[in-house]
Amino acid sequence: MNPTDLIYTKDHEWSKIEGCTARVGLTAYAQEHLGDIVYVDLPPLGKEVKQGEPLLVVESVKAASDVYAPLSGKVLEVNEALASNPEKINQDAFGEGWVVVLEIADPGEAANLLSAADYDTLLASQH
Repeated sequence: MNPTDLIYTKDHEWSKIEGCTARVGLTAYAQEHLGDIVYVDLPPLGKEVKQGEPLLVVESVKAASDVYAPLSGKVLEVNEALASNPEKINQDAFGEGWVVVLEIADPGEAANLLSAADYDTLLASQH
């Protein structure tokens, strides 16, 4: 997956919109700052979330951190591979390390997210 084709939150989640769904994951920046991820508490299928609400929790050797919903919607799919291999987020944040697929409730919310260029600007300001 090409990171320039994605949209981002200020909390370092990425989304790839595919029709009426969005594949969601943590950015490379997020996983680098978390350190080695050792556990992912995936949400149940059907869970409904609002944009900006906690979606799931990842635990690293440093801390447990909430992952926030980039868009409002319903959890359609979870990356079951993370249950036994949470390190996939560290190894392939933009590929096999995705966390959930959401059914998008309000496509207009995507306008609240950052383009790849805007996200790069955000990262540059955090150093």
